[in-house]
Amino acid sequence: MEFTCPVDTLRPHCFALLVAAGVPEQEAEIAAGILLDTSLEGIDTHGVSRLPVYLSCLEKGRINPRPQIKIVKEGAVAKVDGDNGLGQLVAARSMSVAMDLAKEFGVGFVVTRRSNHFGAASYYCKMAAGRGMLGIVLTNAPPAMPPWGGKSAYFGTNPIAFGIPNGGFPVVVDLSSSHVARGNIILAAKEGRPIPLGWAIDKDGQPTTDPQAALEGGAVLPVGGAKGYALALAIEVMTGILSGSAYGDGVGFIYDEKTDPADVSHSFIALDISRIMPENAFLSRMEEMIRGVKAVPVAAGAAGIRVPGEKRYETYQIRVKKGIPMGPSLLHELRQTAARLGVKPLNC
Repeated sequence: MEFTCPVDTLRPHCFALLVAAGVPEQEAEIAAGILLDTSLEGIDTHGVSRLPVYLSCLEKGRINPRPQIKIVKEGAVAKVDGDNGLGQLVAARSMSVAMDLAKEFGVGFVVTRRSNHFGAASYYCKMAAGRGMLGIVLTNAPPAMPPWGGKSAYFGTNPIAFGIPNGGFPVVVDLSSSHVARGNIILAAKEGRPIPLGWAIDKDGQPTTDPQAALEGGAVLPVGGAKGYALALAIEVMTGILSGSAYGDGVGFIYDEKTDPADVSHSFIALDISRIMPENAFLSRMEEMIRGVKAVPVAAGAAGIRVPGEKRYETYQIRVKKGIPMGPSLLHELRQTAARLGVKPLNC
């Protein structure tokens, strides 16, 4: 049975849980807002569903609730040390730095170390798009995917995302270098349902539909075969290697029982479009291209043609009015966590 939770109920609850776990109120408001925005767009694997594990890590000291984020700038480039803070806070700060650099230099590049899982990369791209900039975000992740030809995990699902200004809604491209984000498999395991064949392999390197087998010694498969593996490797260079942080199978997984910091790293790029052409001219060309894309005849059996980010926008409009769907397992987790932290239980 699925429940629907109103945004006005869920937002203050997420905020209260974060504050109870030691996060200062201003930062808790930012993190809760990012989680809610992600769930509102229908990216349930990276939104509120991740809050229980973040809270558990905060309680255990594996994530620092009050990080002292350090920023070192050198021209259009900056290095950010997240001090093992919540990934959402570290990432939002890092993209803000990239946008400030872009305003000054036309482009800003930030490499970030000592961070954590930051949710959906698309959120930080939308930050840039909202300021008339083109945003690009990359992150490494705990080992989940084998190199092409291997049977055990070495690289993370290592996503790359783009946020592009557009007249109506931002065009958002957000994809992992694996066939699916690992969060889809984690969610399937929580809900006790199988995964499609082709998503993952078990510990013996055999294809599996059992999400638990994929998570326990198995691995997700790269998108496009060897191409996905190559993309993951390139993103690892742009994040873990370049930042001097953990890389490959050295990146920690927040769902295991270890207490060491995950040491996740990211890269953020912001490009001030107005340095290349007037913003209105860019938006006009975007509108023209999208009209052309949508004018392509629809294939038999297809519902229609969307541009990246359109479905997210439509889902947001629905959920902001009707609420966010939540499975019983997540609702149970949130209520258990609330009881442990002394927060009033969620009533949906």
